[in-house]
Amino acid sequence: MGAYKYLNELYKNKQSDALRFLLRVRAWEYRQLPALVRVIHPARPEKARRLGYKAKQGFVVYRIRVKRGMRKRPYPGGNPSGKPASAGIHVTQKKSLQTIAEARAGKRLGALRLLSSYWVNQDAKYKWYEVVFVDPMHEAIRMDPSINWIANAKHKHREMRGKTSAGRRSRGLTGKGYGFTKIRPSQTAAWKRYNTVKFSRKR
Repeated sequence: MGAYKYLNELYKNKQSDALRFLLRVRAWEYRQLPALVRVIHPARPEKARRLGYKAKQGFVVYRIRVKRGMRKRPYPGGNPSGKPASAGIHVTQKKSLQTIAEARAGKRLGALRLLSSYWVNQDAKYKWYEVVFVDPMHEAIRMDPSINWIANAKHKHREMRGKTSAGRRSRGLTGKGYGFTKIRPSQTAAWKRYNTVKFSRKR
């Protein structure tokens, strides 16, 4: 087996002593840094390579931090109905934390195109993801036939439209076959298709 295969097996067994120690030390380091920071080398090179990253000009990796937990929204009408005033209604978001992290990173780095992202660490309060970006104007990217598709204008802010792998997973597009026809091309389009009355034109 190659080195990347061993790294992949190591991350599959996150309860091992070696990885628990490594993640604990890294979480302490990440907490001292800003929410969005550029990294020189990916923390998980085997995962980054599987998602399309290459150690060449035009590729950059950023690490972003998001808060864990559900979304808290205020009470309707401001009436807590006997509960403490500071308590709110906790709502589970439809988007995953990974897609939220991608959207925040893509908004900050608007000129770059977001390729994909992957989990690197978490603690009781935060989750950290590493996001792979591509510079669409770089000559090394535009001349590479395996990645120059991302330089097309229609791939601007693909993370905002659920086009990344994490976004497609949040939209339920990873499955195929019977039962998945109601979510393609999108849940809104499928709902409209099933709830629109169509009349044949009288001729």
